[in-house]
Amino acid sequence: MAKARVYFTREITPQAMDRLYDALGIRLSGKTAVKISTGEPGGHNFLQPALIGPLTERLHGTIVECNTAYEGRRNTTQEHWKAIQENGFLDIAPCDIMDETGELALPVTNGMHLQENFVGAHLRNYDSMLVLSHFKGHMMGGFGGALKNISIGIASAHGKAHIHGVGVPEELWTADHNSFLECMADAAKSVVEYLGRRNMAFINVANRLSVDCDCDAHPHEPEMADIGVFASLDPVALDQACVDAVYASPDPGKAALIERMESRNGIHTVETACALGIGVREYELIYLD
Repeated sequence: MAKARVYFTREITPQAMDRLYDALGIRLSGKTAVKISTGEPGGHNFLQPALIGPLTERLHGTIVECNTAYEGRRNTTQEHWKAIQENGFLDIAPCDIMDETGELALPVTNGMHLQENFVGAHLRNYDSMLVLSHFKGHMMGGFGGALKNISIGIASAHGKAHIHGVGVPEELWTADHNSFLECMADAAKSVVEYLGRRNMAFINVANRLSVDCDCDAHPHEPEMADIGVFASLDPVALDQACVDAVYASPDPGKAALIERMESRNGIHTVETACALGIGVREYELIYLD
């Protein structure tokens, strides 16, 4: 199977985001969703509006998110709208909490565990999607990147519990860990098949590399320096490239993030996504600097 192309720049600016999108050679059309994490209030590592605003505006995009399955400031629609406003996203683009009015069941074909993936019902309103992910550590997933953003991130609040609980929402915190990671790949597969590969593009920003997710209101401060921005049409190759970049970094502070990724077997989501045919792990890294 051919290698995927992953584009990279060390520059973390709105102009760099534009160049990466252009390098992908895709033109997202129709009504375009821009999937981000809106970030738990109190945290400060989420992708900043000033960074993502110009590209979102260029695409006439709508920022999309779904409610969370854990207690916090984003687990109800009412509080989530307040968080979106506080974090500055309403200042740069229209926003949409996709499960505000319910959920949509997507079939999971030949998945590892799930037969259905429950996503925000408003997903049906979009023709294409730019997936903007902050690459960083994660308490349960080991790391969060493109695959997590289109699985857990697009799932409704109930759908998130369904993935975490390996099909049993009530077991969202107690299910077998590797099976949970495999369910993230199952869910990602359903989203890619629903939207279509030609209607999706992926950008990972590897900055503020905390061991904790943006869903944490009090994330640990990063121990390693920023790396840069990666883009691909293949979310598997994209996440693999980011993981590889952490390992290859000369920064001794990478040890904390590597421990987080390895202790949670985070790479297993990438392995499973590859096995399910979402993408490939082999890639050509193309520098835009």
